[in-house]
Amino acid sequence: MSSVVSSELGKRFPDVAALAGALDETGYLAGEQLAAALFLAVRMGQPILLEGEPGVGKTEAAKSLAAALDTALVRLQCYEGIASAEALYEWNYPKQLLAIRLAEATHEQMRETDLFREEFLLARPLLTALDHPGPRPAVLLIDEVDRADDEFEAFLFEMLAESSVTIPELGTRRAKVPPITILTSNRTRDLHDALKRRCLYHWIGYPDAARVAQIIRRRVPAAGSALAGEVAVAVSRLRALELTKPPGISEAITWAGALSVFGASSLSAAEAERTMSVVVKYPEDEQAVREAGLAAVVGHD
Repeated sequence: MSSVVSSELGKRFPDVAALAGALDETGYLAGEQLAAALFLAVRMGQPILLEGEPGVGKTEAAKSLAAALDTALVRLQCYEGIASAEALYEWNYPKQLLAIRLAEATHEQMRETDLFREEFLLARPLLTALDHPGPRPAVLLIDEVDRADDEFEAFLFEMLAESSVTIPELGTRRAKVPPITILTSNRTRDLHDALKRRCLYHWIGYPDAARVAQIIRRRVPAAGSALAGEVAVAVSRLRALELTKPPGISEAITWAGALSVFGASSLSAAEAERTMSVVVKYPEDEQAVREAGLAAVVGHD
């Protein structure tokens, strides 16, 4: 990260509390350790790997950080089989073909190098983040990197280490304003040590019921304090059932929103029954909840 950018960010966020406050203004409540980890990522210009169970707010952390910095968010969603071309750049083949036909029609001589110029380049998320002009660095979110394969991880090394990538036809592209890179992982597989060495690290666990209730009140004001607290406790009890897909913060927020749509001011067994599809996503999980008893889950046992 350039010294000018670093200086500006240093003035805006002189300490962890300043960044935590900015995140709070976006609606994201970061704990002290997470706020400190993100602060270091911003000030040091070093990538950070956020791991944790699905639904604990890893992706939202990146979105909120971009909002707090008032800068662009560039997101790369990883999946099994993702290739470097889909993440970095592709050549605009239809446009290249059109250029060839126009050259033929006008009897112009076209060399192969003429087809691999900047005008034919289609930037994908990684290149978009590296080419971001500033003045503030973009936030590059590489989401669910654990879904990608080993080869794609290896492909990321150069970019993470040098804030640069190599395009064979055009040479090496270095970021003028290196992005703040956030990688997320649900830990479906272990990532390579080489990748972790290049990153700061923070594990995001499930917050306690009080913090979840606080988050719900922020995101769903219509829910009210009582309902937010009851939903937070119920979600905590659902996680204790060892479901196939334990509900996270996002499900808690959606559940509170659904209950508010129905006009519920408290979470009863009847209200939980008709909104169960919002928070329980597998038939075997629904069966486990029914066996445990909806009354016990919502606290009316």
